[in-house]
Amino acid sequence: MNSSIVLSLDTRREKADKTYPIILRLSHNGKTTGISTGYSVPETSWDEESRQIKKSYKGLENVTRINNLLVKERSKALDIIARLHDRNELDYLSITELKGLISADGNKETFFQYTEKQIKELIKLNRIGNARNYSNILREVKKFRNEVDFPFRELNYTFLKKFESYYFEKGLSENGLSVYMRGVRAILNKAIADKLVEKEAYPFDQYTIPSKPTKKRAISLSAIQKIVKLKLAPKTNLAESRNIFLISFYMMGAPFIDLAFLKKENIVDGRIQYRRRKTGKFFDIKITEKLKPILNHYIKGKEKNEYLLPIIKRTELVDQYKDIQWAQKRYNKRLKDIADKAGIQEKLTSYVSRHSFASLANNMAIPVTAISEMLGHQKLSTTQVYLAGLQKDAIDNYNESILKGL
Repeated sequence: MNSSIVLSLDTRREKADKTYPIILRLSHNGKTTGISTGYSVPETSWDEESRQIKKSYKGLENVTRINNLLVKERSKALDIIARLHDRNELDYLSITELKGLISADGNKETFFQYTEKQIKELIKLNRIGNARNYSNILREVKKFRNEVDFPFRELNYTFLKKFESYYFEKGLSENGLSVYMRGVRAILNKAIADKLVEKEAYPFDQYTIPSKPTKKRAISLSAIQKIVKLKLAPKTNLAESRNIFLISFYMMGAPFIDLAFLKKENIVDGRIQYRRRKTGKFFDIKITEKLKPILNHYIKGKEKNEYLLPIIKRTELVDQYKDIQWAQKRYNKRLKDIADKAGIQEKLTSYVSRHSFASLANNMAIPVTAISEMLGHQKLSTTQVYLAGLQKDAIDNYNESILKGL
């Protein structure tokens, strides 16, 4: 058999960070080529005699684990070569063909290809929001990679740290990075479930996604009352935005996207029945006396299958999500004007009605389990984290009140 494969450091190709790629060096019929493993180390951290990364190397989280993975990759390649030899096919292959067979066995699909396929599947399932998120993630990873695709085996701890550095160098926030990293993790988890990647090579066991708690803004009941009592000309953009804000608040903090998809047929026997777009959770909300007149304004003259609010204009689901995105931007701008007119110092956004409802419910000592049900959280822990973010302002106010008495 005139074929062999060994782990080696490709010292001909120095990377920008002064490391060299670790490759599977394939020899076949007098020719040699390299197959990427996705890892790279400085030349001084590679033991050529034992063909492994030196244990003293600090650039990786777990050197022993990576060395074991590299040995496993070589073993897989040797197994392919042995099977081809047993079938008397090996000698008839060119080195390029053999490399392709070895590479294809460990990398059935690249990151770009797999993510693009997932986006198409999500669109078919009408999960447009998730499809849009995946598209944003793919676009950012492509920028980072200069449009060069890569196999999943290269999505390792080093890759994640380099992507993190790239992102922070642009002056962007930790929470922004968190969104991208959680998306990359979700894509990788799907690839593992589809048997494209082995769980053993999971980089998120070592990599911690950075994030900072988002400060949630809630306004007081008196501020809500200011919004209710604010004199606005009817049938204007500001009046429309106030209505949407109050509908959200009166519907236990219903998200903007859920309001956008409400139809007249969702109103049944004095109740609003619908499913949350994000979680699919079913809601059955009583139409209270405060909510009733606002809804009546939008119900009048509409057919059962018509949307209640003037947000969605088009029929295709992808276009409808674009309608909602643009409408929410305009809505947030108008809420700022409403806050100014009502004398509310806090920043009003589409999330404030939801945060305020949760905060007021908590202040009334409503059980956390009930608040969780009202908000539509799938886990009680989500509600606890949510309320913890809202309680900080209240704690600050209590502290100031105590200090005033000194």
